[in-house]
Amino acid sequence: HAEVNTVNSVENKSLLSASTLYVNLEPCAHFGKTPPCANLIIKHHIPKVVIGCVDTFSEVKGKGIEKMETQGIKVTTGVLNKESLELNKRFFTFHERERPYIILKWAESVDGFIAPKNQTEAFWMTSAKSKKLVHQWRSEEMGILIGTETAIKDNPLLTVREVKGKNPIRFVLDKNLRLPKDLSLFNNSAKTYTLTNNATQESRLTV
Repeated sequence: HAEVNTVNSVENKSLLSASTLYVNLEPCAHFGKTPPCANLIIKHHIPKVVIGCVDTFSEVKGKGIEKMETQGIKVTTGVLNKESLELNKRFFTFHERERPYIILKWAESVDGFIAPKNQTEAFWMTSAKSKKLVHQWRSEEMGILIGTETAIKDNPLLTVREVKGKNPIRFVLDKNLRLPKDLSLFNNSAKTYTLTNNATQESRLTV
């Protein structure tokens, strides 16, 4: 919760009562892993709060704004609303659609192919600039998913190397557990889950 980090970063707390707090998402009003951020704002007598977008999560949904306004705090909403919605798209997708936010990524030749016919080894068809962008996406997402054939033919690491960032959790679809144990996916550079239909064998997990 950014509000908690913000308040904790201010050494002289008396300054908070003369400050304006800018947040891209409505401060929460419920008890979760942390107490309500709206309560924290009220506690430190922050007089003005500028909010990018309203939280549509049922436990909040305007309650944070109402709580602050009841205590005399001047609240402004809708500032850079479109940009704030974009920034929080993963959060909104999770709560509104009850699923993860998903990016579908593939490389395609001008004549509609995604790999050479009878591919037997790793093949990269795009540019160094595209590769860097892909690694940037990896660093921004929690997980990355590939299928059995991609794992075998490309033997990818699926880690972040072209930019600075955290490795995503690696997921690989392996219906019949036929992936070799020496694939790069099964090294210790990132957590990896094998998703399989084979209930008679242990699925692999590397940490």
